[in-house]
Amino acid sequence: MDFEKIISKMTLEEKIGLIHGGGLFRNTGIPRLKIKPLIMSDGPLGVRFDFKDDSWERINEDECLVSWLPSTAALASTWNREAASAFGTVLGEEARARGKDIILAPGVNIMRTPLCGRNFEYMSEDPCLAGNIAESEVKAIQENDVSVCVKHFALNNQEQDRMEVDVHVSKRALYEIYLPAFKKAVQEGGAYSVMCAYNAYDGAFASANKTLLTDILRDEWGFDGVVISDWGSVHSTEDCINSGLDIEMDVRTDFDEYFFAKPLIDAVREGRIDESLIDVRVKRILELQDKLNMYDEDRKEGSVNTYEHHQALLDIAREGIVLLKNEDNALPLDETKIKSIAVIGDAATRKLALGGWSSEISALFEITALEGLEKVVGENVE
Repeated sequence: MDFEKIISKMTLEEKIGLIHGGGLFRNTGIPRLKIKPLIMSDGPLGVRFDFKDDSWERINEDECLVSWLPSTAALASTWNREAASAFGTVLGEEARARGKDIILAPGVNIMRTPLCGRNFEYMSEDPCLAGNIAESEVKAIQENDVSVCVKHFALNNQEQDRMEVDVHVSKRALYEIYLPAFKKAVQEGGAYSVMCAYNAYDGAFASANKTLLTDILRDEWGFDGVVISDWGSVHSTEDCINSGLDIEMDVRTDFDEYFFAKPLIDAVREGRIDESLIDVRVKRILELQDKLNMYDEDRKEGSVNTYEHHQALLDIAREGIVLLKNEDNALPLDETKIKSIAVIGDAATRKLALGGWSSEISALFEITALEGLEKVVGENVE
């Protein structure tokens, strides 16, 4: 594919449409040139249900039932790269079957504090473990003609002031603790896209942080893919375009007012930004589409809610269970020796698949802890 020739046929407005949201989970294609939009979806634990382009109203609900994957914290607890590959295969196949080009996963931030609200969809407090699990998951997802979007780059490790906290950390800690999982996903996993975080690092927001997006990600690690903003993490036009951001996404529906929309068109026409910077981003997007075989008749179709998927996830969930002590061989449960079981806590009866924000999904089925125990031990155990 001659990318430069294709780009030369585009108007400035058409180029700009490719590098910002034209819907809540897509950019704008160019029908005149038969350029498709990139269709994106959350999330790390299953393909999220669909929304209207211009409102947070759910649509296509009957078509959005998917398999519910174990948390990636449970996945990392397996210490098993083959399990991570199986996890990625399920997520990639189901994303493709749902018509997605980019799945906004995996999340690989370090679990620095137990109060981080995203810990359940991150992997570990250990950078080596997180990196190896991420590498295997990334490879398996992308074998299905679906791009990952590794998130949230970088240092997005706490919930308090998550949208604006300015993180200061020593260079040694940065490189030894917080970056290795991202590096592994990019260099060894071959991630096609990366999502920049909400927070700032050393005074500059991640979406406008040249140190993170250009000096480290592209120059040091050799990343040649697409950098997508977290939804609503962009605060400027010129700083972000000069620092390495490729696509701006947001939770807002005034798409023409995004920083990479009309304000960017004005900046180019006023000579504050060179149009060549736009062309670089457009070429990266076209290269990504080419990697995903988006214009090939034999692009992989995927599958959803198969027996093989459910069995793989059951195996991962079982292997991810970590016991400190199995006192008196209490497990596995033996209903012939047990008279009663205490099931304590809110999660005993409350279904959780719809409660995970970017990890929320419409599960084909969900079995609570109490239901599961009742199915195992039968009616003779209280």
